[in-house]
Amino acid sequence: MKKIIEASYLTADSAAHYRTILRYFYHQHERMRDFIAPEEILDHMRSIPAFFDYEEEQLHQQLAQLVKWNNLIARQDMANAKTIEEYKKKRFRYQCTPYTVEIERMLVQLETIGDTFQGSLERSQFDRLLQALITLQNELNLELIKPAEEYMRIWEDVFRYFQSIRTSTADYIAYINSEQTDQRMQTEAFLVYKNQFTTYLRDFIVSLQKTSLQIQQRLGELSLAKLQSYFQKLIEHRRSIPRLEDISSSSAEWLVEYEEYWDSLRSWFLGSGTQQSELEVLQWQTNEMIRRMTRYVQRIGERQQHFRSRKKDYLHLAKWFAESQNLEEAHKISSVVFGAMTIQHLQLEDGTTENLHVDPWDEVPTLLTIKPRTNRYRKKTKPGSMKSNEEKKKQQREQYLREREQEKKLIEKYMEQGVIKLSSLSTVEPFIRKVLLSWIGKSMTSKDRVVKTDYGLLVKVKLDQERTITLQAEDGNLLMPDATFQFEQQG
Repeated sequence: MKKIIEASYLTADSAAHYRTILRYFYHQHERMRDFIAPEEILDHMRSIPAFFDYEEEQLHQQLAQLVKWNNLIARQDMANAKTIEEYKKKRFRYQCTPYTVEIERMLVQLETIGDTFQGSLERSQFDRLLQALITLQNELNLELIKPAEEYMRIWEDVFRYFQSIRTSTADYIAYINSEQTDQRMQTEAFLVYKNQFTTYLRDFIVSLQKTSLQIQQRLGELSLAKLQSYFQKLIEHRRSIPRLEDISSSSAEWLVEYEEYWDSLRSWFLGSGTQQSELEVLQWQTNEMIRRMTRYVQRIGERQQHFRSRKKDYLHLAKWFAESQNLEEAHKISSVVFGAMTIQHLQLEDGTTENLHVDPWDEVPTLLTIKPRTNRYRKKTKPGSMKSNEEKKKQQREQYLREREQEKKLIEKYMEQGVIKLSSLSTVEPFIRKVLLSWIGKSMTSKDRVVKTDYGLLVKVKLDQERTITLQAEDGNLLMPDATFQFEQQG
């Protein structure tokens, strides 16, 4: 909770001078030049048009102030003193502190970011993390003696890719969810980028689904107990680096640090007993982004279609009412068509009642003659004929229902007392595997994990993440979590 005096130069009255001086020190540090003479700094300041009248006395005062703020370290230069007077003047050379280097490095990065989130959804990051975990697991299994630097390199690769996944995905999702991006999506200009965005997100989800299960399996096999020997090798490597400070008391702290790092990696992919994993949240957010883009595109399309004729739509609705068997069925159709979700405004001719409590179906129907909105309209004298395809449509519908019934019977063959359990199945047809996987995918978007099938059944899907099985099919095998499907009749 201490005050960070090293950041005082950012908000001081002469912040322009201080920041220019320390930015010059930072650039020289990156070029491996540590100690800078005041004369060199003075020449640099005067080379900037805004500081052409910069005085040497002002420079020495500001350098002394930066030393007080722990931004610079002053070192007396006694090697170049040629007289006693020069030695008494205490000529100094200055070096920037580690705090200053990190602050300036952060500021340089912030200047490139701007006011919006950046980030990306890189598919290759998950593949790289998987390969790093495989390398780590192989090192544990082989137990070969290697240089300590090699163990540290593998460990750093794992967490470098993990950190890249965390930061890039979080920043990109924050960019998509920002108010500025949300407003741009609601404009017609977004239609140009719609396909690009959806393809980008879809490819990321496909790649994520391919590698996430493998990463989760590797992390489940790599427990903290198995990694204790590996942690000791990392600690030995850190001990081998020469330090002037006493590091004997740091071994326990380093062990806790490595265990916490590993626990954060496992929690991100596997979750914990109290909360779901960040991987599931990432998948949900990515799917939600695609759904939101689809809604925006649909609304834009509805706005463009607002001034077009909806004659065919109204005739189709009228056909529904005309073919209804009784008044109760007409009520149900009316609740869907004219309900609260899709309000339609109807205008009737004079002669109808103004009583608000009278139901529409109790009134005498009004016949309306609809004519095209053009002055070139003439009534046809010879009506043409049209060919009805009702019989063909009926045959296709019956064929479709027969196919669905055959598929339903094929699924019922694997059903035992209204339950299908994947671990109890033998070799299945590719069609059955495709249907079961589609039910699992649809259940992920439902809170209660209940899916309505094409056969009028309600299926509740339960996944057992702790148990992995091999689903055998005629065209290959699939390694996946065990799943149970419970069937319920609709209604």
